[in-house]
Amino acid sequence: MKKNKMRPYLVQLCFFLSLLCCIKAPYCADYPNKPIKLVVPFSPGGGNDSVARVVAAKLTEKLGQQVFIDNKPGAGGTLGADFSAKSPADGYTIFLGGIGSLAINPVFNKSLPYHPTKDFEPIILLAEAPLIVVATPKLPVNSIQQLTEYMKTHPTQINYASNGNGSSAQLAAMMYESMANVKMVHVPYKGLAPALSDLLSGQVQIMFSSMVAIAPIVTSNRLKALAVTSKKRSSAFPQIPTMVEAGFPEYSTGSWYGLLAPAGTPLDIILKINRAANSCLQDPSVKEQLLKEGAEPIGGTSQQFKKYIQSELDKTLYLFNQQKLDVSN
Repeated sequence: MKKNKMRPYLVQLCFFLSLLCCIKAPYCADYPNKPIKLVVPFSPGGGNDSVARVVAAKLTEKLGQQVFIDNKPGAGGTLGADFSAKSPADGYTIFLGGIGSLAINPVFNKSLPYHPTKDFEPIILLAEAPLIVVATPKLPVNSIQQLTEYMKTHPTQINYASNGNGSSAQLAAMMYESMANVKMVHVPYKGLAPALSDLLSGQVQIMFSSMVAIAPIVTSNRLKALAVTSKKRSSAFPQIPTMVEAGFPEYSTGSWYGLLAPAGTPLDIILKINRAANSCLQDPSVKEQLLKEGAEPIGGTSQQFKKYIQSELDKTLYLFNQQKLDVSN
């Protein structure tokens, strides 16, 4: 008797569950069915923008819908990150995150309008690249050792450019200042392009720049390359020594680039973009373009990228405490 009374409820429950499956399945099964916005939190012409455009072009082929770039520069990547975090979690807005927006700003700026891990779903780590220390030809130094000696005899006379407060360029410069016991004047710009313009004209003397964006200028010898910030020499510029070789054994930093979506984006959409992006990074033309500009393609799972972001946060916090760094100026 009890079985008969329960049967209508069981039938209704099964119907309800099947209805939920039917509602959700088409939502993700036909994804994407319209263009996808890839937010880059810096202006055109920088390393972030270069990596984004290389990947977006091939991702368009893989996903069957246009992936277009939306540059939203400002506040060292904060404006673009905040916009992306607050976008609909439907897979049609994705974010190109990096060390600035996801590891530096969260450590140095306690009033950020977004949280680097709670407000995003990591998709994939696209690439890593060392920074390169470049100087205007007008500066009478040709190595990091000479730069250090010059600054000790010309205190606070060196201006260094960066693509904004909280950028990887500023963090790299501050690490050098702390380890070399020297002081430079920070001049932040809204993106790499205007910073490079002033560096080339001699308005500023030094920059710790993303190798991805500056490679053609270094190749043409329009700027003097003093060092790379990785532990080992770059395969793109094997002739340029490392900061370690220059006498700073603990010095190591760089840029990295990854795709993220707003928190709450369905897992199957995350996985679909991840598979497509991994396929892009295996494409010979994409590999060649990234490597030529000094970026090493990485790839992997969304969970691996999630752990990577946390490790970068932990490393930046350690530097913050050990070196007493401050990116507020």
